[in-house]
Amino acid sequence: MDKFVTRGLPPSLRRDDGSSKISDVEINLEDLAADPGLRTPILNYHPDIRDQIRRAYLLKEYSKDKDEAYCLCCYLFKPKIGEQSGGDTFVSEGFSNWKKGLEKLQSHIGGPKSAHNQCSSMCQALMKQKQHIQSIFFKQSEKTRIAYRTRLIASIDCVRHLLRQGLAFRGDDETEDSSNQGNFLETLRFLANHNEDINAVTLQNAPENHKLTAPKIQKDIVNAIALETLNVIIGDIGDAFFSILIDESRDISTKEQMACVLRYVDKNGHVVERFVGLVHVSDTTSISLKKAIDALFSRHGLSISRLRGQGYDGASNMRGQFNGLKTLILKENECAFYIHCFAHQLQLALVGMAKKHEDIVSLFTFVANLINIVGGSCKRCDILREKQASIVTEALNNGELSSGQGLNQNTSLKRASDTRWGSHYDTLISVTIMFSAIVTVLETLAEDGSSEKKFEVNLLLEFIQSFNFIFCLHLMRAVLGITNDLSKALQRKDQDIVVAMSLVKLSKVQLQRMRESGWDSLLNEVSSFCVKHDIPIPNMDDTFLPRGRLRRKAHDKSNLHHYRVDLFYSIIDMQLQELTSRFSEMSSELLLCVACLCPDDSFCAFEKQKLIRLAQFYPKEFSSHALMRLSDQLENYIADMRSNCEFEGLKGIGDLAKKMVETKRDKVHSLVYLLVTLALILPVATASVERAFSAMNIVKNRLRNKMGDEWMSDSLIVYIEKEISSGMDNEVIIQRFQNMKSRRGQL
Repeated sequence: MDKFVTRGLPPSLRRDDGSSKISDVEINLEDLAADPGLRTPILNYHPDIRDQIRRAYLLKEYSKDKDEAYCLCCYLFKPKIGEQSGGDTFVSEGFSNWKKGLEKLQSHIGGPKSAHNQCSSMCQALMKQKQHIQSIFFKQSEKTRIAYRTRLIASIDCVRHLLRQGLAFRGDDETEDSSNQGNFLETLRFLANHNEDINAVTLQNAPENHKLTAPKIQKDIVNAIALETLNVIIGDIGDAFFSILIDESRDISTKEQMACVLRYVDKNGHVVERFVGLVHVSDTTSISLKKAIDALFSRHGLSISRLRGQGYDGASNMRGQFNGLKTLILKENECAFYIHCFAHQLQLALVGMAKKHEDIVSLFTFVANLINIVGGSCKRCDILREKQASIVTEALNNGELSSGQGLNQNTSLKRASDTRWGSHYDTLISVTIMFSAIVTVLETLAEDGSSEKKFEVNLLLEFIQSFNFIFCLHLMRAVLGITNDLSKALQRKDQDIVVAMSLVKLSKVQLQRMRESGWDSLLNEVSSFCVKHDIPIPNMDDTFLPRGRLRRKAHDKSNLHHYRVDLFYSIIDMQLQELTSRFSEMSSELLLCVACLCPDDSFCAFEKQKLIRLAQFYPKEFSSHALMRLSDQLENYIADMRSNCEFEGLKGIGDLAKKMVETKRDKVHSLVYLLVTLALILPVATASVERAFSAMNIVKNRLRNKMGDEWMSDSLIVYIEKEISSGMDNEVIIQRFQNMKSRRGQL
């Protein structure tokens, strides 16, 4: 099915005599109105494209509205059979009186020869290629049909392989004389060379006008796979509630892209996050993003009324109190609660703390300069690797390091980035491990470099070989090491908000413990490092001399006071303060109530009144009658959980949901399980969206920077959700491909 068709004639473009005011009008088949009140009557389209419009509607498989019912088949084909169906109640006007709904619907359907059944038969016939007029005039032999099917499956297999690997399809020169015709044709040729049946009907052995290798055919196949993948995802969501995770990023061609991920609980109780599309937005204002979301929901038959959570990175256009995207969605659905991405808050806490302390700012500034200088050329990187390899070899010979599989791997200096979770910690680790090799490279540069470079290198060499730098390096490595486990845990797709809250609390406890009893071990570690690398260790009882100041201007404090109070205590206190400030929303009533569902330690966090309060946050699901039932059900639920050995040792409400489904308790305690699923779909972090942007850099790289928006979105859906697309049967893709539009080949 072509994305655009021409000669569509809306009423505004038709004269009184029915002729068009313009010769060609583009109609985007992707944006056909799902709302029956907004649909253009079928008779207003040109006769040549009416079947394409009908087929597009049938392929979209619009879901029926909860409040009003419409008959799509009668809308599409009723003009052909006249006014036999007794009004347009189920065609365009809508029907909302559900007291007599069944009676009216049965009356509308009628007998075997009713207008509705005639329209339904026409819909089925339209989607069957064998009944098309082209199939009657151009009959194919069985041999031709088998050859076409073999050729189509070969093309589909090649497309699926390239999509799974994120590879380009086209080549610079696809002529028959080219030595490299591009990935698609080369893969197809490889497949043909290893299969006689495929070789007999593809490439040079295929009809000249029916090779199934054209770019349009490739894009149709990709679109068919993407649509079937989305159908599986939307079908898996079903009537369940879901949350939305959104972020924007610029691709290689400087287009602003909005990635959308849905989070929901599947039928087995597992938390699932699925990528459903990439949308190009002309600007990143909240109104533009809201329109893009509405269009995405409409395209996939999703309802914003089923939305129960929003997850963003905290940008003002996302979480703005008055006009942010969060606020616009909350105006339509007050139960779509917003959670600021935990991973983003954690990163802001770390960076915010670093920018407040002078010594830590100096640490990361000099580390950044260090990486720029040492990793600034291939020659320096080679020297660094060779020196590090010799140090590791010497340590192995001396017994200082143990050998084994996976140990002592080749490493390099890692660059820190504010938008990469955990990158600062990895940078400090690499500097600590490769310190001797780094000093060697700097000393080489100081001897052989230019005069300008010598001054900078000598200054850097002097700074990193000071006790102050080593102390700050080890202190920040220890602090970031405590929060690094939390950062990694927040990257999990199935992480629930209760576990995330407990991990944040654990990080605070660990920092407080380090403040109370970690000074001696840190000082011993720093001193041992300085002794190993011949770095002078100051006497802790001497007066501290700030860098660059005369002794008479120094403050009257000892080295011990400076390093223990001004650095150790101060930095840990600032980190604790930042974590408390950034995660202040954890004290909100909603999240405190959610924590009562946690099954840890034999459901010790269970509080009946808080869970009833949690249900009150969702008035659409828990009416006054349902709240009374929930109150009684909670008593039975907690007694069942605590007395059943199968529910012992559970960690987090994610495990609780899976165990409830496994033991059929989701049916017994249905209202409690509903609370569990509502808590699980609250988004913890936007890691899945970040992964989508990483995939975007693979699929749309520098050599493929002219990819269209639809082409890229389809490719990303298949690439990211390869778990679904890889297990898809070719027959499903073939049927979707054939039904997209009239095909020359018949099956």
